[in-house]
Parts: sequence; C-alpha cells; structure tokens
Amino acid sequence: MSWFGVLLNLTFSPLSNSKKGNVSSSRKHTLKSCMLAVAKDLLEAEALEKVKERERYMEENCPLLEIPHSKDDLVELCTKMYDKINVIDEERYNLEYKAVMVCNEVIDLNIKIIDMRGKFKKPALKKVRMSADAMLQALLGSKHKVTMDLRSNLKQVKKDEKKEDKDLRDVGDWRKNIDDKAGMDGRKKMFQGDS
Repeated sequence: MSWFGVLLNLTFSPLSNSKKGNVSSSRKHTLKSCMLAVAKDLLEAEALEKVKERERYMEENCPLLEIPHSKDDLVELCTKMYDKINVIDEERYNLEYKAVMVCNEVIDLNIKIIDMRGKFKKPALKKVRMSADAMLQALLGSKHKVTMDLRSNLKQVKKDEKKEDKDLRDVGDWRKNIDDKAGMDGRKKMFQGDS
C-alpha cells in the first residue's frame, strides 16, 4: 500500500468514541508525518522527472559530436556550429528585447494607475445646506436666473379642531367658573348635569 493510501485510511477512518472535531495529538502527529512522507516522495519523483526531461531534450537537440579527421570536415563542422550559435543568439536577443518591452509597459501602466489614483482621489465631503435656488444656479450657471418655490406645490392641511379644545377655550377664566358653582345654583347644576 502506498503512502497516499495509508494517509487516506488514517484521515477518513471513523473516530472511536469522540467528537468529530477532536483529534488526539498522537493521531495529529501520525497524520503530519504521513503527509510529509507523501510530499517528500512527490518531490523526489518530480526531481527525477526533471532530470529525465533534461536528458531527453539534450538527446533531441544536441546530437553526439563526431569529430572528423580531415581539416575540411572540421572547418565545415565549425561553420555549422557558428551558424547555430548565431541563430540561438538572435533568438535570445529577441526574447530579451520582448521581455524588456513588456516590463517597461508594466511599469508605465503602474505609473498611470498611480497618477489616476492621485488625480481622482475623492475628497472628504462636508454637509452644505443649499436652497433650491442656489442648487439650480450652481447647476445651470450664473447666466440662468431661475427661482423655484418648492413649498408652493405642497397641499394645504388644516388641523382638525377637537370639541374638547373648544370647550376648554369657552371656559375662560377659572375664577368665574368657581364663582358660578359656589352658590346654591351652581350645586344644583352639578347634580342635575348640563341640561
């Protein structure tokens, strides 16, 4: 069984007589050690894969060198290698030039972003009390003189007068009310009601 299988068995096996969230320290330690072992194996496999890839690339692009015995064959081999070196240098130069251009473009765009942030920084707004006329004048400019009375369009509402309020106003002076009730006539009125 691989380390990965062991790790799966350890992590997904049912916990005995404990809550789902509680894991003992020994179990945590074994899980961590298993995970580290799996990670180590994966890193080693990746390193081997890189070495094999490098060897395969070298075999494809760099065939074994056969040194000729004659001078003419040697000169011809040197000219071929020189031509290959020139082609590779041109490709390298083109790639470096493209990389520098992209880096410069990124730097320019970052500068533009910083400039735009500085230009369009939102100021802290303060509460300003403005009338409708002042608002219209600010929007339309000083040439247009428009007056607007927003209260003219409002509906007039009258307060309902309650009967109790009217009675209280009719009572008038409290001394007069007491004098009326002080005599015998006033007491009769109290017992008879307001008839």
